[in-house]
Amino acid sequence: MYGRSTYGKLTSSSSPSTFPATSATLMASRRLVTQGEYVASLVTAEACDSNAGLLLSGDLRCLQPIFQIYGQRRAFSGPIVTLKVFEHNVSVRELLETKGKGRVLVIDGGGSKRCALLGGNLAQLAQNMGWAGIVINGCIRDVEEIKNCDIGVRALASHPQKPNKKGVTEKHLTVHFAGTLLCDGEWLYADSDTILVSRTELSV
Repeated sequence: MYGRSTYGKLTSSSSPSTFPATSATLMASRRLVTQGEYVASLVTAEACDSNAGLLLSGDLRCLQPIFQIYGQRRAFSGPIVTLKVFEHNVSVRELLETKGKGRVLVIDGGGSKRCALLGGNLAQLAQNMGWAGIVINGCIRDVEEIKNCDIGVRALASHPQKPNKKGVTEKHLTVHFAGTLLCDGEWLYADSDTILVSRTELSV
């Protein structure tokens, strides 16, 4: 059976848990999310160093450095749920009202900087429902409110204008922004350095 070392590198073992976690590969400590699951975050630089083969094959991909960091969690990770909208966010609320179970909502907002797709109320909702993080190819607002939410948020910028309440929505699809594909069900790892997307889960 194959597991991964504390640096996320594929190694042969009977169980991934046989590799002890170290301070070099954990971002401070494990965080407790709403459903009672503990989530530990990889150090993305270490993951890249230890998985050159996965980077070469495209199974591990690094997003371009175009995002601002918001929310209390500078490091977060989880399975991806994808959503595609343009300048409206009704479906964003609908998804965040479901149990997050430690997942990461990835919103392709078409890169629009004409309105915000996420505000303080939705960020608080995401925290309460157990979402690990939100990555937006678009804008947020209520930056000070989101700063107090125990959730990871990445977005292009902030914008004070609210979005429309009607528009076309696509869910659970493959989206493309920040120089790479992001597929529903893949794994996302974010920290202060970057955002990584992996075809499969990388063990800490």
